[in-house]
Amino acid sequence: MSDAPPRGRRVVITGIGLLTALGEGRRDTWTRLLAGDSAVGPVRGYDPASFRTRLAAEIEDFDATRYAPRRALRTTTRNDRLAIAGAALAVRDAELDFGAYDPERAAAFVGGNKEISNPEHLLRGSLAARRPDGRADYGLLGERASAAFYPLYYVEGLQSAALYHLSAAYGLKGPNAYFHGTADASATAVGRAYRAIRRGEAEVALAGGCDDAASWWVTSKMDGLGVLSTRNDLGAEAFRPYDADRSGSVLGDGAAFLVLEEYQAALRRGAHVYAEIRGFGSTLDSDRLLTPAPSGAPLAAAVGHALQEAGTDPGGVDYVATHGCATRAGDASEARALRTVFEGAARPPVASSVKPATGHLVAAAGALNAAVCALAIDGGAVPPTLNLQRPDPACAGLDWVPGQAREMPVRGAVALARGLEGQQVALALTAA
Repeated sequence: MSDAPPRGRRVVITGIGLLTALGEGRRDTWTRLLAGDSAVGPVRGYDPASFRTRLAAEIEDFDATRYAPRRALRTTTRNDRLAIAGAALAVRDAELDFGAYDPERAAAFVGGNKEISNPEHLLRGSLAARRPDGRADYGLLGERASAAFYPLYYVEGLQSAALYHLSAAYGLKGPNAYFHGTADASATAVGRAYRAIRRGEAEVALAGGCDDAASWWVTSKMDGLGVLSTRNDLGAEAFRPYDADRSGSVLGDGAAFLVLEEYQAALRRGAHVYAEIRGFGSTLDSDRLLTPAPSGAPLAAAVGHALQEAGTDPGGVDYVATHGCATRAGDASEARALRTVFEGAARPPVASSVKPATGHLVAAAGALNAAVCALAIDGGAVPPTLNLQRPDPACAGLDWVPGQAREMPVRGAVALARGLEGQQVALALTAA
């Protein structure tokens, strides 16, 4: 990409916190991504027999007390705890003391998909409304609910609770917002954090997303929507972006958070700079609910907006971290969007999806792609698209980095995220 900085202040990534089924921390996840490992396997956390999809990338033996005291965790769900851990990993990686910043200029932006309190508390309380014949009785619920439900049931169920917990942990009192959705939510959180610093609203920001997507609740929803792979017989090979035999996503638990700082402030404290964020674009695909426009035009427009803000042309992009969710319509429209954007570029970028390795982190997936771009720029390597054995002709015209990671210089990259309801988000990153 062009070396000319965008208008406004420069914004850099100085901390990356990744918590996935591949490992805890940036190093573990990135090393295994480049090695071509996959965390996808049979569901173990519950009995998935009632679902068509019985695969997931689960985080096992997760201990949130390593990231927060037990007292602070009393009003959290697993979803919140993933956020707390992912944010803590990012702050540690940045070697950042938020106390050195004015708390009124320290921002927090979180993307999530939390919908309920702890399921066991919901089930236990709901049984209070059960008649002897098994039917629900709202009269009984009214009589017994106050005693049957966990005292903190409604507090732990607050959707944006993660935003509070992160703010309380690090004293963040500046610009903030919680974005609810799927992959677009955390990508928007990163983009909004970038804008807050670029415009002078903040000096530092903690941004990203979390999702216990492999849980029963999220899987039941996605399984019902028909966007998950039913090829349980394939195990880790069931998630096949851009492949002619693709049949949908496989969900994964996780969190991805970034520490963003104003460039000069980061230099003054001697921080390691992974990459610079230079553009943010978003559009809405309102063609049909759950079904993207076949042309991919809304996604192409989002990428175009991000590159325009970055002050670059498509030829300056070396790598694209794609959405790559392995649905029939989604992958084909994404490929068309990228062909539209990069058609005519003297050196088209390579592109890959890390979802077959980590599982689809749903609300955390967009921030994960931003982290992947930053790590590719910093490390000079791009992760592969696993399980791509028979490329779909509808997805032709792009180098999807099949099978194996590739060492290559990455000066410019684009991270993509798409929401179930049509949100299209793109982030443009460069070497600082």
